[in-house]
Amino acid sequence: MTRPLIVIFIAIVLDAVGIGLIFPILPSLLKEVTHTDNVAPFIGIMTALYAAMQFVFAPVLGALSDRLGRRPVLLISLGGAAINYLLLAFAPNLLVLFIGRAIAGLTSANISVAMAYITDISPEEKRARRFGLFNAMFGIGFIIGPVLGGALGDHWLRLPFIAAAVLNGCNLLLALFILPESRTPSREKLDLSALNPLAPLRWVFSVKSLLPIIVIFFIFSATGEAYGTCWALWGGDTFQWNGLWVGLSLGTFGVCQTLAQAFLPGPAVKLLGERGAILTGVASVGAALIVMALATESWMIFAIMPVFALGGIGVPALQALATGEVDDSQQGQFQGVLVSVVSLASIVSPLAFSSFYFAVREQWPGAIWLSVVVVYAIAVPLIFGLRLGRKPAAVG
Repeated sequence: MTRPLIVIFIAIVLDAVGIGLIFPILPSLLKEVTHTDNVAPFIGIMTALYAAMQFVFAPVLGALSDRLGRRPVLLISLGGAAINYLLLAFAPNLLVLFIGRAIAGLTSANISVAMAYITDISPEEKRARRFGLFNAMFGIGFIIGPVLGGALGDHWLRLPFIAAAVLNGCNLLLALFILPESRTPSREKLDLSALNPLAPLRWVFSVKSLLPIIVIFFIFSATGEAYGTCWALWGGDTFQWNGLWVGLSLGTFGVCQTLAQAFLPGPAVKLLGERGAILTGVASVGAALIVMALATESWMIFAIMPVFALGGIGVPALQALATGEVDDSQQGQFQGVLVSVVSLASIVSPLAFSSFYFAVREQWPGAIWLSVVVVYAIAVPLIFGLRLGRKPAAVG
């Protein structure tokens, strides 16, 4: 493994730790700031605000990374994340919390730029495995982050946000002093039309072979937002979990996800094919969500985690399939657009899932997971309709 790849993976781990730190205690912070007990709508609004800013600016930053290089855009993104966590740490009211999330969304190019960076330095036949390792690194961060965040939050509610700001500062220094540039900056004059966030969307939607893939990413993102929006609330309402137990549950999922993403994507694609790997992932998540919806004891959630984590085995194949449809000179733009398309789901989905959770919380909190299964089901016909031009062996 090359040094740049090691550095980018370390950066992803630190980024995931920072994100994971705040998940267990964000509901408690919102309760403290808003002086109300049911904060599901506020979590939905904060998540949607982040996604709205990301939708507007991710394609712009992605296009800039194609022209200026990956490194400058990554540094801007990491700086914005550090500012966001500091504002969350010392926010006296809800308005400051919203401002912090808006800044984080505006500069949130770190994931898309990191993926473009991996594409730059990886031959096509190694991309699926490296995207799998990329997701595994994120999983490692999610093992550490939620557990640490829950423990720190039980000690002092604001402490996890300070820790997240420090981690992002370390990430910034790592990228600044160690990470080399992966792409020679273009000498062409920057076309101002490329800064229009809708222009790249028109470009990507003109490539018909990408449309089913984009819609599937959209659906997967929509379902993914349910966990960030409702997990901590559901754990507290159903099992009376405190911050530490929420963190332990997310950390357990992180362990299972890391193992699955590190070892299974390549063999799964070779054995099942790209379509089979994606369908197996959807089926695994659906089964786990049904168990979660009906669970009456905490141990059931921990027992189902390995099945739940299998849901990610098809995503690296889908990512590699998508990158193969785009010219190398446009990978940054495409990854930015993909983040932007996914952000469209992230704008609508948190508002929808938080509203649904608000409605079912008193009667059956677990019903939220059945609603996620319904959304997943919409993707199944699209997956069957994918036209796969490459042989599975070339992806693994």
